[in-house]
Amino acid sequence: MQVLKNTYRGQGISVGLETAPVPSVNADASRALLDRCPVHSVTPMVSALGLHIKDERGRMGLGSFKALGAAYVIAHEAQHSTLDGRTYITASAGNHGMSVAAGAKVFGAKAVIYLAKTVPSDFADRLREKGADVVIEGDDYEASMTGAQKAAQDNGWTLLSDSSWDGYFNLPHRLMEGYLAMAAECTEQMEEPTHIFLQAGVGGLAGACAALFRDVWGDGPKISVVEPEFAPAIYDSIKAGAFATASGPVSDMGRLDCKEASLIALKGLSRDADEIALISEEEAFAVLPKLADVGLNSSTSGAAGVAAALLSDLPSDAKVLCILSEGV
Repeated sequence: MQVLKNTYRGQGISVGLETAPVPSVNADASRALLDRCPVHSVTPMVSALGLHIKDERGRMGLGSFKALGAAYVIAHEAQHSTLDGRTYITASAGNHGMSVAAGAKVFGAKAVIYLAKTVPSDFADRLREKGADVVIEGDDYEASMTGAQKAAQDNGWTLLSDSSWDGYFNLPHRLMEGYLAMAAECTEQMEEPTHIFLQAGVGGLAGACAALFRDVWGDGPKISVVEPEFAPAIYDSIKAGAFATASGPVSDMGRLDCKEASLIALKGLSRDADEIALISEEEAFAVLPKLADVGLNSSTSGAAGVAAALLSDLPSDAKVLCILSEGV
């Protein structure tokens, strides 16, 4: 595991991020809307392997924390206008697309999900079961995102990405606000931790959680952001002191295999995170049997934060928080 200290902690990176907003800390907004959802309930905090593990595998029946994001955005828009005839489109590595598809189905909209060729076929099947149209395009997430953006522009559809870039901030900012429901639950389920490990793809989960944890717990906890060494988007940006595009082969940590960070998430994490850790493919796989032995079956993506925590040299009295972000 490689670890980079964040020298921008406290003030954050400014170069290239001037127009990006910082992540929201308004958990009340998302929780008030989610409380009206009949399938929403608080997910458990589990003590296992010497860690406090927030288990998101059963979130709203969709299998991951992503249920809190896009579906929340769609529900928010449905409060203000009918969504009949509306089409939401996105690129996804799987879970974000499930949230878009589920939200669109509930509120009478259509969903089109672009997947890269590397995304497992069972994700495509699950998306179709939710009523979404699935398009396979490109060899990686970035290529599928380019396809989704073009289709949105050509057809007048609403692009609902879980990432953000210059000129595209409003919807992803609200989407990250949806994740605050999970972060707020964590602050109610355990006392202030000493260490927090948050896995990151484009950084939405990590950026939202880190912002709320700082707002509630202050500077006490040490926050580590965990990425695949094949996709060091935040690591490379922190190292460069500006937004940077990473490069590398395809990672098995598919939901984290993103070569460009969300600008909103990067702005927040460059301010709130203490360090960025990169884990190898072997290190990601090694933790899965340990989790399975305690009934917490997950994927290399979902367990990346746990993997990094177990690889770290922590004091014996450490109180560690990790997010088990998805099931198998």
